[in-house]
Amino acid sequence: MDLLTDHLVRARATGAVFARTVAEPPWGLRLGGSIQLSVHTVVRGRGYLWLNTPDSTVELIPGSVTLVRGGPDHYIGHEPGAACLEPEEFRARHAQTRPGDNPQATVFLCGAYQFSGDVGSGLLDALPPVMTLSAADDDPLRDVITLLSRELVRTELAQQIVLDRLLDLLLVLAIRSDFRRSATAPRWYRAAADPRLGAALQAMHENAAHPWTVPELADISGLSRAAFARVFREALGQAPMQYLTEWRMTIARDHLRADNLTLPQIADAVGYGSPFAFAAAFRRHHGEPPGTWRQRERATAETRLLTTHHGS
Repeated sequence: MDLLTDHLVRARATGAVFARTVAEPPWGLRLGGSIQLSVHTVVRGRGYLWLNTPDSTVELIPGSVTLVRGGPDHYIGHEPGAACLEPEEFRARHAQTRPGDNPQATVFLCGAYQFSGDVGSGLLDALPPVMTLSAADDDPLRDVITLLSRELVRTELAQQIVLDRLLDLLLVLAIRSDFRRSATAPRWYRAAADPRLGAALQAMHENAAHPWTVPELADISGLSRAAFARVFREALGQAPMQYLTEWRMTIARDHLRADNLTLPQIADAVGYGSPFAFAAAFRRHHGEPPGTWRQRERATAETRLLTTHHGS
């Protein structure tokens, strides 16, 4: 499993098409910043997307895909600054419009993604706040946009399943395309493509529980111990064992948040010989034992859920 796959799988990205829309002008839609990642593509016509700042407007045209990271609310409309409705009201107003009804209508798709844990946050943080990808940049992306376009302008059986799967493909291709050309791509992404480091990084990610040593990793890389340590530090900004510990702690935090593994099971999964060794390492990193950290994180998540539910 390559590193990008590993990150996407661990991030457990769950997405769904939440609007397949045909909208006649005037129209506008407000989308809350609590959506961790939104995906937008226009099949026919035009639209505009903007944040709260005047210089943030992006034109949405057929053949391109725009991703918006969570944080501030964002808006989509027939023109910049158009009056925008909340999603439910917007859907109710435009529910009856069909693609063939009005040649001036815009046909577009919005998707929403949620990511889990620190691996997901790390992927999102590496993306720009708003990212537009043109289909011309990337042949597979063009193929997916073409399929989406065909699917969106007609109503077929099992359409929701097809749209959701295409949205998943779109997300992976978009992240891959951005990381490939971006100066702010994560260091691990660039390092994974380095033939001197790729195999060692993959080994650490695939089996974090293994008691790795620098000589063993250097051997996998075909380098001397000193050369491996130097190249690794230059590429990733930290020593190999420091990187491994950070990765183990990232996995541990996601286990503590997400599932009911016991502390001994988590210790075993991330390469510590005993719960005591794991607890000591975790405390060094986080200033508190893992059990305390888990209780606090889960209490915070419950409070957030209750607040969101109450607010809606």
